[in-house]
Amino acid sequence: MAGDMDLTVRLTEAPGAPEYVFRLVFRGGARGQTAALEGSTLPDPGAALTAVERFGEEAFFLPRRADMMCTQQYGGPQVAVVTGTFHGRPVHSRFSLTDGCEIARWRSLAPLLGGTAGSTGQT
Repeated sequence: MAGDMDLTVRLTEAPGAPEYVFRLVFRGGARGQTAALEGSTLPDPGAALTAVERFGEEAFFLPRRADMMCTQQYGGPQVAVVTGTFHGRPVHSRFSLTDGCEIARWRSLAPLLGGTAGSTGQT
């Protein structure tokens, strides 16, 4: 683990629907220590931590390339906004299911954001 993180996820399943708020907190220590995830409110903070460690850098900080081709498919009205810190860097990222690229981005962090049909958090 490169460092601490404290991420807040604000999830809405449809326009005008209630907002759900979850937190992923990791404070040093060994990855398997429950105390390291104390304060997390996600259903499976261990799986969320694994996904964020694997895909967080790309999902939070790399902009979509202008020449990237994305399938024109709609995955649903869900929107998630993630704020906080990831290894000391500020995060403010918006996730949606508006096209194939955004669906893939959401699926990579499914344990953090909430699954989509057929998602496993693997890409």
